[in-house]
Amino acid sequence: MRWDNLADNPAKTTKSGEAALFAADAVTTRTFDTPEFRGITFHEVRARSIVNRVPGASRMPFEWTVNPYRGCSHACVYCFARKTHSYLDLDTGLGFDSQIVVKVNAPELVRRELASPRWHGAHIAMGTNVDCYQRAEGRYRLMPGILTALRDHANPFSILTKGTLILRDLELLRQAAEVTEVGVSVSVGFVDPELWRTVEPGTPSPERRLDVVRALSGHGIGCGVLMAPVIPFLGDRPEQLRATVRAIAAAGATSVTPLVLHLRPGAREWFMEWLGRHHPQLVGRYERLYADGAYAPTWYQRRITRHVHELATEYGIGPSRRGTSRALPARDEPQPPLGGSEPTQLTLL
Repeated sequence: MRWDNLADNPAKTTKSGEAALFAADAVTTRTFDTPEFRGITFHEVRARSIVNRVPGASRMPFEWTVNPYRGCSHACVYCFARKTHSYLDLDTGLGFDSQIVVKVNAPELVRRELASPRWHGAHIAMGTNVDCYQRAEGRYRLMPGILTALRDHANPFSILTKGTLILRDLELLRQAAEVTEVGVSVSVGFVDPELWRTVEPGTPSPERRLDVVRALSGHGIGCGVLMAPVIPFLGDRPEQLRATVRAIAAAGATSVTPLVLHLRPGAREWFMEWLGRHHPQLVGRYERLYADGAYAPTWYQRRITRHVHELATEYGIGPSRRGTSRALPARDEPQPPLGGSEPTQLTLL
């Protein structure tokens, strides 16, 4: 593994001369013999920095992220964060699903970096790379410390998740919402149970995720839904879109934002391999639809977006501009990175 590229010691540099994020001798590898963690290996590391700047070319409506984990046991076949595992010489397929890097010092780093005089309270987005409420969080409990630090510094933040474990931290979210802007979005791209079982095998069911929306709304925390991904030829039929939007509306979501599947390098290969096994008749159609790159053609994206917005209006929740449900503040002036510049591979899925 290329752990030498990730050093805990600020004095340690890589062959390229750049400071690394943690060192090989700071990695502890564990396995747990419990049903929920069977087949999963955890690499516990002490990161050097945790508040990371979004790449300048990104179109995301936020500048800073916190990602306490790398890899994700949700095992979504389409997740484009898979590519980040290759930075550590880890497999981007099954390895991404089962080799989880845990930044065990994330809460203390967040508190330290928010206290820096160079930090001016910009919005921090979480869940934009891998899910911070994936299964590992039930054991490592990093989010309570992170949320407590954000609350104590009244720092605005947002969370995107497929995990029901976020309800464990409901009281902390409520407390934070009293002193700063808090946005929560749940990702539900479809409600088809068969599609869920095959493309998102490690996630809670869509119904359980919508229960999270209900619970948060019931406690006064507005929750939007990122309807993502809309999967071409598998989850985009008019009756499927209607069923999904209807369920989202019934759960009390404040907004719904559709996002069509995109296939970046790393995810594309894994998804197409899955597609060839489960739906070989669709391989040619996908090759044509995504012939020009990672994104579906603009005409297709616009068709899906228009249809979802019409349905949302019909069911009384209305469309949402991208990121609206996150309650984002105005963008601050850019601030210098705090102690490191870890590449941040973003995904809203």
